[in-house]
Amino acid sequence: MSDPLIETPEPLAQPLARPLTLRPALEAVLMVADQPLDAVSLATAVGHPVEDVVGALQTLAEQYDEQDRGFELRHVAGGWRYYTREAYAPAVERFVLEGQQARLTQAALETLAVVAYQQPVSRARVSAVRGVNVDGVMRTLLTRGLVEESGQDAGTGAHLYRTTTYFLERIGISSLDELPELAPYLPEMADLEDELERVGGFTAEPDDHVAAPTEETP
Repeated sequence: MSDPLIETPEPLAQPLARPLTLRPALEAVLMVADQPLDAVSLATAVGHPVEDVVGALQTLAEQYDEQDRGFELRHVAGGWRYYTREAYAPAVERFVLEGQQARLTQAALETLAVVAYQQPVSRARVSAVRGVNVDGVMRTLLTRGLVEESGQDAGTGAHLYRTTTYFLERIGISSLDELPELAPYLPEMADLEDELERVGGFTAEPDDHVAAPTEETP
């Protein structure tokens, strides 16, 4: 009779119904690993003996080297993991930096300026300051990681938005207190654009403005 005070351990993952082909199985697991995986963990995942797994890993690493693949399989920190091959690192760097350096549209730059100096602020408030619907532009800024949600307005329940730490990194300051001093009521939107462009290197693309559009193009 089992002791009711002793918890029964959760059953382990069900054994594999049929053995998986070793090398493809290892590749599939390593593809989703965010840290080096040791041979025992990999052997458990793919359902093969540790000795076979170690041999297969070494063979895979050799094959990748011989084929000059864009990635390599390294044994580091007691485990195995995929890494970009050093010779092709520049391609990865260009890919990553391209998104960070993509230019903001004029509409996005103006909206970002309002958020930066009025935060936390609702979309409705930003729209009121700019005189246009900014829903699409705000989605772009959220996607770029330049703004984020910051709770809700106690009176209206509207979502509030603020700039992110990434925004601070982009313009090269450590806190919002270092933003250039501007008129508190934002009388000239061009002033805000000029300051953000000067301080952080944000570049606005030419944007043809149409009087009071329903919604701006991000």
